[in-house]
Amino acid sequence: MNRHRIWRFLKIAAVATLALGAVGFVVMSLWNWLAPAAFGGHLIGFWQAIGLFVLARLLVGGLRRGGLGRGHWRRRTAERWAAMSDEERERFGHRFAGRCGGRGADEAGGQPA
Repeated sequence: MNRHRIWRFLKIAAVATLALGAVGFVVMSLWNWLAPAAFGGHLIGFWQAIGLFVLARLLVGGLRRGGLGRGHWRRRTAERWAAMSDEERERFGHRFAGRCGGRGADEAGGQPA
């Protein structure tokens, strides 16, 4: 391993440690400020705050980096849409008419809503 890689690893480790510390401090502070007054919750420590953050992340966002993975399906859908012929787009629009916000393919100018 050369020096450049070692320094890069150390920088990433330092930033990750600082980010973990900041997240833990923010979650702990918010919990200790809001929970006792809101519903009689107990005060928590730093590591409990980190655990609470990880649990919330797992329940809401999964383990993916982008949260709910919104970009992946949008990108795939855009690629598929671009590869479709006009006839396929028309069939797709009629097949899913009214499913997205109540607008059909005819109202959206031939494109699915």
